[in-house]
Amino acid sequence: MILYTYWRSSAAYRVRIALNLKGLSAEQRSVHLVRDDGEQHRAEYLALNPSGVVPTLVLDDGTALTQSMAILEYLDERHPDPGLLPADPLARARVRAASQQIASDIHPINNLRVGQYLRGTLGQDQGAVTAWMNHWMERGLSAFQALIDPATPFCFGERPGLADLCLVPQLYNARRWGADMGGLKRLSEIEAACLALPAFADARPEVQPDAEG
Repeated sequence: MILYTYWRSSAAYRVRIALNLKGLSAEQRSVHLVRDDGEQHRAEYLALNPSGVVPTLVLDDGTALTQSMAILEYLDERHPDPGLLPADPLARARVRAASQQIASDIHPINNLRVGQYLRGTLGQDQGAVTAWMNHWMERGLSAFQALIDPATPFCFGERPGLADLCLVPQLYNARRWGADMGGLKRLSEIEAACLALPAFADARPEVQPDAEG
């Protein structure tokens, strides 16, 4: 498999963790989202992913999968051990709801192209952009914390799952932007438990082949 990724992309970070957890290998090809107005906008990449975002996972037969959450569920269905979702339908719904709190409610309004639009088209300065990012992350992460189990090592239970794969990359972004983490102690504890595992640690942005200082 081939994973088109970028070291700072939280969506790509999710997929890197999942591949590691499931013991799957994929050749990493970096798509630099900033250099030369963004390599994601080049015709050859748009042929794989018309949205012009990362990640894209190309399977062994050449099939290109896009959207990190769809990729995660594909990997979980194709390689079910260890599972990212519980077996019980109600429990699965709870995990999906928490995961989408990040993937659908926080991430889409806090990603690179939103910041670029705020600065470029709308003429906002960096202070305003940073305030925007932190407002939605702090609000969304607070809601996420209320949705997960209150006293388990990971978001839902004794081992990491889909919600943890969404949480850890989002906390990386929150710290990068300087979000107030004061009321999110439980999330920081879960993050520490996750990053103690090689599957998470080896997926961190700063240890990726295309990482920059």
